[in-house]
Amino acid sequence: MSLAEQQWLLERLTKQVQCQKQSRGKFSDLEAIKQQLEDMANDPDIQREIAEINQEFAIAEMDGLENVPDSSVYLCVSVVK
Repeated sequence: MSLAEQQWLLERLTKQVQCQKQSRGKFSDLEAIKQQLEDMANDPDIQREIAEINQEFAIAEMDGLENVPDSSVYLCVSVVK
């Protein structure tokens, strides 16, 4: 490899290692993630948003699909694909 190619490779590897270190710190702390999810679940703004979304989809819930066996729903989805 030429010197320029080696330098390019070294820079690319350095960036990859830095990205992996950063993401490992963000997502490896399971307790922090659980706490963030709990905080979101208890947030009044998020609760209000979820209630609005549920209200928007209330009509769709009347389609009766919750009474259809899972295999039938899968079959419908498979056919559509």
